[in-house]
Amino acid sequence: MTPMADINARDTKLIQYLNEAYGKEKELETALQAHIAMTTKAPYKKRLQEHLRETKGHAREVQRRIKQLGGKAEAGPISSGPDVIADAATGLTSVASKAVAAAQGPLHAIRGTGEAEKMLKNARTEFHNEFEEIGFYASIESLAQTVGDKDTAKLARGIKREEERMAKFLAKQIEQLAKAVAREEIPAAERNGGSSRRRSSSRRSSSSRSSNGSSSGSRSRAKSSSSRTKASSTRAKSGSTRAKASSSRAKSGSTRAKASSSRAKSGSSRAKSGSTRAKSGGGSRSKTASRSR
Repeated sequence: MTPMADINARDTKLIQYLNEAYGKEKELETALQAHIAMTTKAPYKKRLQEHLRETKGHAREVQRRIKQLGGKAEAGPISSGPDVIADAATGLTSVASKAVAAAQGPLHAIRGTGEAEKMLKNARTEFHNEFEEIGFYASIESLAQTVGDKDTAKLARGIKREEERMAKFLAKQIEQLAKAVAREEIPAAERNGGSSRRRSSSRRSSSSRSSNGSSSGSRSRAKSSSSRTKASSTRAKSGSTRAKASSSRAKSGSTRAKASSSRAKSGSSRAKSGSTRAKSGGGSRSKTASRSR
């Protein structure tokens, strides 16, 4: 194996990131074993057992890649040179990580009250861990692609996909287990009562809206009827005004007719007067002629 002093900066950084992921995988091996022992739901337990095998496989693959790059698989950050102090710090970090992993089993075994709640809390922890691992491998993949290490990028991408599949499974499991907690630890009367109160409140709200809508509709209809009555009254007044105008025009026509009749009578009187004068003039001239003869 190549000494750490001979590893270039690129591989040193890759080894550092891979070791962080390796430490997480080893930590989760212990936690998953504890969770499997506590799980009574068969499909969930089976998937945890499958993921434990995947987790162990991930650790072996990461360890192999670290060795290929010339490093040593350790849980925790790796120093970039033969610094004794840095190496000692790495060893302490590794020991601490292993201690945390070992302690998780007993800690998880006492959590929760009922069966469903214990499994729910474990599922939440597992869900958190999956996304932490997804973050590890996403960063390793991106770093490896950037520095041209196709093998490390391919390894990280493959493991990340398996972690993402597990995260999706756990998301559904959390939803189911939360419902199971409600059934186990909350009386049915309270669960149904909450729904009844919501339905009752909804009915009252609906009734209130209906009543308000009815009152509003009545007011609108009353206003509409009043408006129609006013419109009818306005039309009646307008009709009366037109009738009065017609009557005035009729009276005016009658007055004009009387005036025409008066003018006709006056003309007739003038004609008679003219005829009388004519007769008078003719008689006078005849008498004068007779006297001349």
